[in-house]
Amino acid sequence: MSVLATMVGQAGGGVTFVPTLTRGLAQGAIYALIALGFVLVFKATQTVNFAQGALALVGTWFFSMVLVDWRVPGRWLGDNRYVVWFSALITALALAVVLGLVIERLVIRPMIGEPLFSIAVITLGLEAVLRTVGTDAVAVNNRNLGVPWGATGFQLGGGFVYWSQIATIAAAALAFAGVYLFFRTRTGVAMRAVAFDQEAAMAQGISVGRVFAIAWGAGAALAVVGALCASMSPIGLGTATAATSALAFRALPAVILGGLDSVVGALIGGLVIGLSEVFAGAYLAEYTTTLGVGFQLIVPYIAMLIVLLVRPYGLFGTPEIRRV
Repeated sequence: MSVLATMVGQAGGGVTFVPTLTRGLAQGAIYALIALGFVLVFKATQTVNFAQGALALVGTWFFSMVLVDWRVPGRWLGDNRYVVWFSALITALALAVVLGLVIERLVIRPMIGEPLFSIAVITLGLEAVLRTVGTDAVAVNNRNLGVPWGATGFQLGGGFVYWSQIATIAAAALAFAGVYLFFRTRTGVAMRAVAFDQEAAMAQGISVGRVFAIAWGAGAALAVVGALCASMSPIGLGTATAATSALAFRALPAVILGGLDSVVGALIGGLVIGLSEVFAGAYLAEYTTTLGVGFQLIVPYIAMLIVLLVRPYGLFGTPEIRRV
């Protein structure tokens, strides 16, 4: 408590600390959403999906087209901007899920039983293809995301908090609550069984292909939600940009720190990485001359390395047991 009081005092009674804390939680929530997509795919396939960032970019492109270009289903829902925006979000998420299912069915499922390294390389190829398509789509003119609350917010503890940050934190909370409940359903138990042993799960009559499809569809949807939150003003520019594809690689420290196969680890890892990055940028800004511009971007990797030295499988990852 004394450390917290000192930080608040140094920040001038909350003028800096409160918005910094909120910004850190929002950034951590974004990383947690992206990390959760990684974890779901890894739990089902035992493979890291390197195409997660490209799926995020393409998904935000889908959202912009649905909302701005096609106005589907907004043209039939009246003029309420919140109704229109959320209906476009649901439509874009459905398109992203379909894209994830198509990728899984045509590219990933035929690789069942093949070396995991081969599948990982395939996801790298998918990342290159999707990133190129997405970058071509948004690079010329950044795509408007039409966030209805814009850059508005409210005063809290002497600092200003944006609604976009609250929406991001709420989105992460809903996503993790949904995944928590999902793993207690019959299908969720089947996914856990597949993650533990694919061959044993198939022997029990579990459809591994169906589990793969669910994981990829959910992973694509989570990528879109994370990218959309990252693009909201003032967190982002309020537009989808080509830089969105790099979001997944920025979230990798959260995935590794929390543990590749842990849903709880994705949440904790995301929050730890987001808070450390934002607080480092806020409280060490006066040392930019010594540390260099953008030093806060390496703080997540330093935190990840420190944790891995103590727990090589992450804070909540499952240690791999080998018989010698």
